[in-house]
Amino acid sequence: MPPPADIVKVAIEWPGAFPKLMEIDQKKPLSAIIKEVCEGWSLGSPENFALQIADATNFYITEKNRSDIKNGSILRLTTSPYQTAVQLHERIQSSSMDAKLEALKDLANASRDITFAQEFINLDGISLLTQMVESGTDFGDLLSFTLTAFVELMDHSIVSWDTFSVAFIKKIASFVNKTAMDTAVLQRSLAILESMVLNSQDLYHKVAQEITIGQLIPHLQGTDQDIQTYTIAVINALFLKAPEEKRQEMAHILAQKQLRSIILSNVIRSNTPINDEMAHQLYVLQVLNFNLLEDRMMTKMDPQDQAQRDIIFELRRIAFDVELEPNNSGSIEKRKSMYTRDYKKLGFINHVNPAVDFTQIPPGMLALDNMLYFARHHQDAYIRIVLENSSREDKHECPFGRSSIELTKMLCEILKVGELPSENCHDFHPMFFTHDRAFEEFFCICIQLLNKTWKEMRATSEDFNKVMQVVREQIMRALTAKPNSLDQFKSRLQNLSYTEILKIRQSERMNQEDFQSRPILELREKIQPEIMELIKQQRLNRLCEGTCFRKISSRRRQDKFWYCRLSPNHKVLHYGDLEESPQGEVPHDSLQDKLPVADIKAVITGKDCPHMKEKGALKQNKEVLELAFSVLYESDEYLNFIAPDKHEYCVWTDGLNALLGKEMTSEYTKSDMDTLLSMEMKLRLLDLENIQIPEAPPPIPKEPSNYDFVYDCN
Repeated sequence: MPPPADIVKVAIEWPGAFPKLMEIDQKKPLSAIIKEVCEGWSLGSPENFALQIADATNFYITEKNRSDIKNGSILRLTTSPYQTAVQLHERIQSSSMDAKLEALKDLANASRDITFAQEFINLDGISLLTQMVESGTDFGDLLSFTLTAFVELMDHSIVSWDTFSVAFIKKIASFVNKTAMDTAVLQRSLAILESMVLNSQDLYHKVAQEITIGQLIPHLQGTDQDIQTYTIAVINALFLKAPEEKRQEMAHILAQKQLRSIILSNVIRSNTPINDEMAHQLYVLQVLNFNLLEDRMMTKMDPQDQAQRDIIFELRRIAFDVELEPNNSGSIEKRKSMYTRDYKKLGFINHVNPAVDFTQIPPGMLALDNMLYFARHHQDAYIRIVLENSSREDKHECPFGRSSIELTKMLCEILKVGELPSENCHDFHPMFFTHDRAFEEFFCICIQLLNKTWKEMRATSEDFNKVMQVVREQIMRALTAKPNSLDQFKSRLQNLSYTEILKIRQSERMNQEDFQSRPILELREKIQPEIMELIKQQRLNRLCEGTCFRKISSRRRQDKFWYCRLSPNHKVLHYGDLEESPQGEVPHDSLQDKLPVADIKAVITGKDCPHMKEKGALKQNKEVLELAFSVLYESDEYLNFIAPDKHEYCVWTDGLNALLGKEMTSEYTKSDMDTLLSMEMKLRLLDLENIQIPEAPPPIPKEPSNYDFVYDCN
């Protein structure tokens, strides 16, 4: 007879004694279980003891997390969190440097546990650590482990960042401002500054007074990618929290200090492959730079503003090589007629007053800025496009003004100008770090593409929206290749002509073609269950390989991982914490925790997950919500996941649903089904190529009048 569900069999260790095998009743108070364990080893004062998970994490068992204890778990009897906190509080004040160093190492390790952290903070431990830092007497490893313990304690969000003194901020900033500083100390200091800026507007102002971009630049010129990542993270945090009026000023300073070229040469083009965290920080920097365009994008043109109208006059002057006529030259009617004619050639919708064209937001004044940049910096191409189209009389002219306005709007949509950076995105484009005016250069390439595509399509004004759709597709397909430079992007676009786009569309249409004749539909229905079974096996095989999941909390960069995989017999989920991201598969025996598949009740996704309902959980970030799922087991216990990407999310939710005998409903299942079904259908119909398959089966012929034609073998 199997043991009751509330009874778990575990091994408990105590230093210097043989481990005990024990059955724990989960209904009994934890204090009673600890008392029973202490009595077994004749230990008094059971209130001074606690149980820990005997693995690399050393997390304390509490009433809240005791459900994590599974059959076969190895526990350790140890001093209680309070006693440990008191001891470490005393030990880190030791006069012996060696004893103090060991105590700080133990503190840095123990601080990862929230139960211990709460007790240590209650003893005013944070204040003690900040005093040790401010005193300036500790260096090297002593300082490194002090800062590590501080970061770990603050990660639990128990203490507000607003409580720290200016002296402490100045001290941390001084570690960053020094040219030669211990790598570990520098890394922790940068992490602390980033958290201060992101978590407190008041601290942002104090940190901004102590740290300058010029002092951060040297850290980017080294070879340590972790230091580079933390440095860019601090720059991003300062950028993100800066008041609106100061962001342009900060962008100007970044340009003066040549931040872009330093990142390009020392990070993007270095020999070290860019890891996920660095890719995320580069993506955030890219988004924040493009968001500087939002103000111009949302600014309407004032048709009465002479300075703004002069920009339109400048476009006319460059295109037609005419000087501005004085007001007394010729009649007013003649000048108006001349301007109207030229503005029509420039492709504006409103020929009389083109300023009205720029009152639409978005793209507002940003479109006019782009047009002027193109006219001044790519003058030959600008003049060629305008004159080429203004001289055509066959209704196939491409309106430069209207095209520029719509293209600017499209580019803002593609680059998501004005949107905050996503928590989980790594989608940065190296080519945008190759030029100080990347957006303007991007526009210049794309407006020439638009003109080229217009001619290839032999489009008229009625085809304007069709041309814009093709241009968007060309740009999106070129961007997916992640070109390293604007020249590579331009070259990629050259290969994506309108003819090539038609071929790609035709190929995709053929791959997705859905034959509608009855025999084909019947064949599809017959094949579908086989394909679905194949997809199911692939999903389960992927679950057996396992996936590394990142632990994400209020402070994004945790570098804490856990791994989960399905047993080969599909009966148990093995999972456990990891010290670092694994290079390959993690073996089952190194994963301490188990969850029988038979105990799983349901799979929950998105905002219904318990870890997405917690107060301030990841700020309810849309991308994180789309990657969250939970496994419900027993009555109200959950195993919570945040997938590394959409593909892993679909694989795991499909696989778990398959284990529960439920339908796999992810978009990847639909995509895989369409692809595999299309391939299988084509393979089976190869012999029928060029043969017309009838919509209905041929009619059965009438019975013959006699059967005399039947040969009698006898």
